[in-house]
Amino acid sequence: MTTTHLPTLPLGDTGMDITRVGFGSWAVSGPGWRFSWGTTDDAESVAAIRHAVAAGVNWIDTAAVYGLGHSEELVGKAVNDLPEAERPYLFTKVGLVWDPDNPQAAPRRIMKPASVRREIEDSLRRLGVDHIDLYQVHYPDTGESLEYAGGGFGAVSPNATPLEEYWQVMADLKAEGKVRAIGLSNHSAQQLEAAERIAHVDVIQPPFSAINRSAAPEIAWAATHGTGVIVYSPLQSGLLTGTFSAERVDRLPADDWRTAHHDFTTGLAANLRLADALRPVAERHGATVAEVAIAWALAWPGITGAIVGARTARQVDGWITAGAVELTRADLDEIATAITTSRAGTGPARP
Repeated sequence: MTTTHLPTLPLGDTGMDITRVGFGSWAVSGPGWRFSWGTTDDAESVAAIRHAVAAGVNWIDTAAVYGLGHSEELVGKAVNDLPEAERPYLFTKVGLVWDPDNPQAAPRRIMKPASVRREIEDSLRRLGVDHIDLYQVHYPDTGESLEYAGGGFGAVSPNATPLEEYWQVMADLKAEGKVRAIGLSNHSAQQLEAAERIAHVDVIQPPFSAINRSAAPEIAWAATHGTGVIVYSPLQSGLLTGTFSAERVDRLPADDWRTAHHDFTTGLAANLRLADALRPVAERHGATVAEVAIAWALAWPGITGAIVGARTARQVDGWITAGAVELTRADLDEIATAITTSRAGTGPARP
């Protein structure tokens, strides 16, 4: 495991201390699938991952579905020639199954036991490891296709696998040593409570940012159950980096999933107002707008770390020290006012 000078916290009771920012590899997954970010350069992506690790980031979050396996392959390529003592923790996800004959179709939420066991073997092979540090259910099994909504729970088909059944399979994988810890992503507090009755929920992964604040109940649940929390999209897919504009949105390639998402269409003006309101806070701290946005998420009690994406080493440099930015009460008050007046997103406006 790589040593690091970046701030760390224990990830629940997993025994892993993680940096407060981790590298998210959705954005480097490449083109040709339903939720692509457009064309990427694999060599540049690998360089970005290695740059983050060299800078002290000690965990990488990926998923089988990202690039339909391509992201996991890139992560494996980026880290497996590092000395073992310098390798980061690898976190991945299960339960979004795609049709290889129709890659543009939305993947389906499937957590049938046999499917889970096939998926973990594929992930182990692509990552080039003999165990996964954190294995997470990507979405609740509904038996239906996924239409990305940043944490929506979706309709449930009669073919869906009950949570109690698929969470037991996850617990079995942990007992067998194939995974070190197990987690749930995009599950409600009620679902977390049901899972906890089967086996301890080691970690949760909800979406959370100054724009999307709807996961506050799940974060509060985790804080009372010894469960680690890693949040995704703290920059709301780039909107809170301080580098976005309506003109930049207009230039996004047609195969970038963001072009059709409400955050980049009907909600864009409010979201950009909020990003602009973070600039004075960033200036006071000598930080980037992105680092302030991430620090805001990390200020919430119970949150262990934040997953932050990057496609280049330069983008990594724009958020790498976010875990060291300590927002004051006055900063949080100012941001809460900006959230309210901008009318961006939903949920409580401050920790």
